[in-house]
Amino acid sequence: MKKTAPIPGGEISPPAMNLRFDVIAGLTAAAVVLPKAMAYATVAGLPVAVGLYTAFVPMAIYALLGSSRVLSVSTTTTLAILAGTQLGLAVPDGDSSQLITAAVTLTALVGVILLLAAVLRLGFVANFISTPVLTGFKAGIGMVIVLDQVPKLLGIHLAKQGFFRDAFSLVQHMPETSSITLAVAGATFFVLIGMELLRPHSPAPLVAVGGAIAASWYFGLHDQGVATVGLIPQGLPSLTLPDLALVEQLLPGAFGIALMSFTESIAAGRAFAGRADPSINANRELIATGAANLGGALFGAMPAGGGTSQTAVVRAAGGSSQKASLITAGAAAATMLLLAPLLGLLPYATLAAVVIVYSVGLIQPAEFRAILKIRRMEFLWAMVACLGVLVFGTLKGIVVAIVVSLIGLSSQTANPPVYVIARKRGADVLRPLSIANPDDETFEGLLILRPEGRIYFVNAQNIAGKISALVEKYQPRVVVLDMSRVPDIEYSALQMLIEGEKRTTERGVTLWLAALNPAVIKVVRQSGLADRLGKERLLFNARAAIARFETLQAVTDSSAR
Repeated sequence: MKKTAPIPGGEISPPAMNLRFDVIAGLTAAAVVLPKAMAYATVAGLPVAVGLYTAFVPMAIYALLGSSRVLSVSTTTTLAILAGTQLGLAVPDGDSSQLITAAVTLTALVGVILLLAAVLRLGFVANFISTPVLTGFKAGIGMVIVLDQVPKLLGIHLAKQGFFRDAFSLVQHMPETSSITLAVAGATFFVLIGMELLRPHSPAPLVAVGGAIAASWYFGLHDQGVATVGLIPQGLPSLTLPDLALVEQLLPGAFGIALMSFTESIAAGRAFAGRADPSINANRELIATGAANLGGALFGAMPAGGGTSQTAVVRAAGGSSQKASLITAGAAAATMLLLAPLLGLLPYATLAAVVIVYSVGLIQPAEFRAILKIRRMEFLWAMVACLGVLVFGTLKGIVVAIVVSLIGLSSQTANPPVYVIARKRGADVLRPLSIANPDDETFEGLLILRPEGRIYFVNAQNIAGKISALVEKYQPRVVVLDMSRVPDIEYSALQMLIEGEKRTTERGVTLWLAALNPAVIKVVRQSGLADRLGKERLLFNARAAIARFETLQAVTDSSAR
């Protein structure tokens, strides 16, 4: 039997060393995840204990089922604000027990939707939101979260009326700021930002929360007007059932939250996958995140998904498997069993500071600048998605983001390019005619055109218009459509091609087709167009078309003499 080689400088075997790193990574992640989970629960308008439940059950379930080795699953800033918006609509009076029941129902719906999506193999749906649109959407979410938390930093209360009205109301209520609450928030910011600058991915939230609890106890902050968390139930979460009467009301929001949960999980899992790690399986991720949400709902959790920052902590601390997440879930259970009374002393201002510090990263001006530098249109999509969140709210903002993405996709496919193909002088290289290569040669009497992309009813008319304009410009005797970049042609587009061939023939211009892909040649044959063209006008590629044209031209010239 082959023996494992000893590790230089010690006798720890590789599996034992990996386990040690996973334990360290899991505990380090717990120091970051647990305070943030409690803070995000407050973003959703829920008790902080719900955040701990979310860092316990969903994380453990994903660790057993997920395809990513290091993805850490609990709640995130985006999911928290989306859940809070939906719960606010479902329970407008803010009754605590009703909010918890609604949250359980919402989380269960998210889980069921994700599992159904897995059954239907809809993993590709995550790609429906483009990167620029997601950048804008998250920026809008980040601004909403920050504005939502600022009153807690100042010790004032505002009735929510929408982003811009809330911003105006905040300015009006500034004189009511509690100086001691602001001081607590300032100290928390100092600890969080200072530790992150000195040592990224450090347990700064744990230090900030621990310090705030100690200060709250020692100085009696609650008695001095600083709002604190209050009583937290001690012990593990009990079984909680969803309320079926709320399903119809919560279902639309659950679809949006499920989409964002899956999108964030896939993005984080792919971002932190190591070279030796297996690839992220989208449909398995649907099963894992769906089961995590459904199982979490039964134990009082809020909607959960993979978090980028907490997964970064796991990877930075040396985590190499989901054992790290199981350790983090165990730390959450230990916290609920042993530390619940202490957590009740935690000031809300501290939680608000934690939320802001770890949410402001959603706003990425550099990303907007990079998009603008490369693609102005995609920059406009990002801005529309951002404004959609601010103007219409977070849940409707998802719809705006998806619609903008689909419009962007449609605009790109509806107006594909049609290139005039030329040959590099002195070389057998065919390429689009360009002012960058003015010496490229074209062929008198022959026009080679190359459309790109699938041709279907949306873009067929535009392509036909471009081809007609180029034929009018160059006045060729033969037009060759190089179809090498066309993977498929839809029925109505094929009918337009057939009609176009008849019209060009009537005008004295002959149409040839070259480099047809299997799907295209199949429909061309079935339509009868192949019989009309004959073998002489169906060419293997553009080079064969050039060779045939030159041969025919030579014969014509010889006959003329």
